[in-house]
Amino acid sequence: MIMISAELTIIPVGTSGTSLSKYIAVAVAALDVTGIKYQLSGMGTLLEAETPDEIFDALKVAHEAVFKEGVNRVVTSVKIDDRRDREKTMDDKVQSVQKKLK
Repeated sequence: MIMISAELTIIPVGTSGTSLSKYIAVAVAALDVTGIKYQLSGMGTLLEAETPDEIFDALKVAHEAVFKEGVNRVVTSVKIDDRRDREKTMDDKVQSVQKKLK
């Protein structure tokens, strides 16, 4: 099974305050509905799936969820790592770096 990793950052523009956590929580809740594996961080959300379609479908759901909160502009940035020569999960990639730090 080949795993595709993506990093998602959603930024609602024109909100009434500087805190974005309300909108990010809505986007993450939308990811829960998709069943995609994800890991939340302080600067974005990592996604992992077996196919590009799963990644793209999840991105769309999260992006649209923020609009449903009344935001009129949403900037979404995505990085995708689609490696097909070997199986590498998000955890595998982190462990590879950690081994080199020892």
